[in-house]
Amino acid sequence: MSTIGKALSLLDTVSRLDREAGLTDIARRCALDKATARRFLVELERHGFVEQDPETRKYRIGSAPVRLARIREARYPFLRVAVPFIKALAESTTETVHLSEYSGGRLSTIHVEDSPRAHRVNVDVGTLLPFHATASGLAYLAFCSPAEIDAVLSKPLERFTDHTIADPAAVRSLLDETTARGFSIGNQGIEAGVVSTAAPIRAPGGRPIGCVAIAAPMVRADQAALMDFGAEVAAAASAISEKYYGSERPTGTSAQIRRTG
Repeated sequence: MSTIGKALSLLDTVSRLDREAGLTDIARRCALDKATARRFLVELERHGFVEQDPETRKYRIGSAPVRLARIREARYPFLRVAVPFIKALAESTTETVHLSEYSGGRLSTIHVEDSPRAHRVNVDVGTLLPFHATASGLAYLAFCSPAEIDAVLSKPLERFTDHTIADPAAVRSLLDETTARGFSIGNQGIEAGVVSTAAPIRAPGGRPIGCVAIAAPMVRADQAALMDFGAEVAAAASAISEKYYGSERPTGTSAQIRRTG
């Protein structure tokens, strides 16, 4: 990994901490020696990407990423367009609904509408969504090119629960099912007792840019309910795509996109 890559990886690590952290802790989490970690932190602090508390000497995320995020959202208002649809979906289903976006080779949660029910699925903003183990990941990957699918499935697939499908051939079968019906179904792949369904938000050429997902405790979401939820997330994802890109709607069937890449 390049020096810039290591520094950005360190910044990403700091951004995911739920509390301030010291130099030793950050270096350990990033598998860096303390001298290198300190050098990166000094540079990132100089440019506003991290901040150091003057009393505790611990680090936290700075204001520069927030400024860049606001600029990006002002020019490419993905959240502003999508959130009303996410809210409406959460109200109609009374389950947790979350929105993800692909960036830097990863799919991560950027907005969550919590279920009003006491027994609900909790999803945090910033949560990474493994391609093989989550409904969002499957929905995203299913509409990628064959080369991108091969690249993901050629790597070791982590098992998160006893139900995680980590066999590449079995994952490919799930991808085929997803493209056939337009939405994915996740069955306890990332957390035991949780089921979910998701559909991709797609650019005019058909390429996915993110996903809409509904997550529910499996005790109240049987197969029939999941199919209904799937139809709703597919409709919401399509509506977001249409509004975000205007009249340019995604073209081509799922199978065509998979064949042509």
